[in-house]
Amino acid sequence: MKPGEHDFPVASSKDIYTGRVMAVRADQVVMPGGREATREILEHPGAVAVAAVDPDDRLMMILQYRHAVRRRLWEMPAGLLDHAGEDPAAAAARELEEESGLRAAEWSVLVDCVSSPGFSEEAIRVFLASGLTEVTRPDLGDDEEADLETRWIPLAEAVAMVLRGEIVNATTVAGVLALQAVRDGHGHTRPLDAAWPDRPTRFAARTS
Repeated sequence: MKPGEHDFPVASSKDIYTGRVMAVRADQVVMPGGREATREILEHPGAVAVAAVDPDDRLMMILQYRHAVRRRLWEMPAGLLDHAGEDPAAAAARELEEESGLRAAEWSVLVDCVSSPGFSEEAIRVFLASGLTEVTRPDLGDDEEADLETRWIPLAEAVAMVLRGEIVNATTVAGVLALQAVRDGHGHTRPLDAAWPDRPTRFAARTS
């Protein structure tokens, strides 16, 4: 068999942990030589993020506490796909409104990301949103989202923040640089119904 032709079949799979927003399983994967190797996989429902831009090419950014890294990070509005089969564009519109108090008239797909494919199924679709209007932001209660700080940041400054290491959230880094590439004429956004082959489904199937 030539390199690139092996399809890595799964001989068996065992659940290790199932939580509210993730699960972990162990797959026994058949390697090209025939031996089996254990691969521990984090299942994830998938997520969406929004590059919301105003007429002056400023991005709506949020400063949000992330407990895993024990500090606040600059990010785009984003959230999980909470339900099996949930429309990603509808979820993105919901998150934009909840986190920034904005509604968009124009939508397209900017970029897709798989954040840590070595061990995680997590995939994120980043949308480009424009034609923005302000709406009443819903009550976020007393969870960590209530601590969000919002700020308009010019795209050029956001790119500089990425390169200075001040924006490190992987999805936001990808979205900022993809938007700059589009603005520079190096590519185009995609329609809302663009195929998303990496969208995860196993975790959603567990909870549906």
